[in-house]
Amino acid sequence: SVVQGNLTYIHLPSIKFNGSVGPVPAALASDESKEEHFLIPGLHYISPEFGNARFGLSVVVPAGLSKRWNGFAKTFAEEFTLKTVEINPTVGFKLTDTLSIGGGIRGVYTSGVVKSIGQAPATAAFRDMEGTSFDFGYNLALHFKPTDNFDLALTYRSKVELTVEGDAELGIMGTDAFDYDGGASIDVPIPAAFSLAIAADMDDATTFEFVLERTFWDAWESLDFDYDDPIHPALVGDFDDPAPRNWANSTAYRLGVTHQWDNDLTLMAGFAIDEAPNPKANTGFELPESDGKIYSFGAMYQVSPKLSVGGAVLYTQRKRLRIDAADANINGINGRFDDAGALLVTLGLDYKL
Repeated sequence: SVVQGNLTYIHLPSIKFNGSVGPVPAALASDESKEEHFLIPGLHYISPEFGNARFGLSVVVPAGLSKRWNGFAKTFAEEFTLKTVEINPTVGFKLTDTLSIGGGIRGVYTSGVVKSIGQAPATAAFRDMEGTSFDFGYNLALHFKPTDNFDLALTYRSKVELTVEGDAELGIMGTDAFDYDGGASIDVPIPAAFSLAIAADMDDATTFEFVLERTFWDAWESLDFDYDDPIHPALVGDFDDPAPRNWANSTAYRLGVTHQWDNDLTLMAGFAIDEAPNPKANTGFELPESDGKIYSFGAMYQVSPKLSVGGAVLYTQRKRLRIDAADANINGINGRFDDAGALLVTLGLDYKL
């Protein structure tokens, strides 16, 4: 049996916006998001074989993070934070010497925070919501190894609909005539994903890998908050009308190479092209995503026959996102988002029990 643990530091740089926002005549505007820093743990256990079966357990963070803006963009996303933890027990079966199948249950705990202020001029409308949920999905896998030097794997992770419920405070500062303090909810999908992966050994030391990953973002049709009781009509436009998303399915193409430098040291490198799912017409300040390129490298060192330690660095470079008047953005955005990306640094260990 094997226990694997890791800790990942994530840095999201400040995204810069320059352009205009609002109906004609639009006001010139510029803003930048806050830098974000996160520590994300992960834990995996793989059992010894029981006949032709193995059991596993993973505790991971499948989705989330946060986006906060400093200036005028608070009217759209003063804070959008989503924290998730997934517990994923699995079982795998070896059907033949070349074919194995597996599956598991995804249990996802979610904690979310949404803060924003009204978009209408000369108002001080505000929304402050917190909520939690525990939701379920599943995952399936197939592994085919026709030769000693070639592997093929298919994996499918189902959609998990995050049914976040909690409390919300809404109103207009300076008066309590519009106040709402009660239950609220929102559904946000972790989309389903399908992966086709192959690995080919070039020699005894070097393996090349390719992954085609399709993420079914069309599950996110709108951002729609529900309240246990009716809110004041003056707040409906800002805080209750559904915001269309209509995201498109996206594809990521991943290449990797693993090289056994010597008996103890293994070197790894990767490159990926990652498509953005959000149409320009429905892009908002909470997720101004764009196509990206991903670069990564790492190393693993075998300290003893039972213990290996490793580290990796991943850098994501996102394209400039330009939204023009012809895109007819529903938020009235006309401008560009610059400097989006991410830096991840991971340390981990692998221990054979």
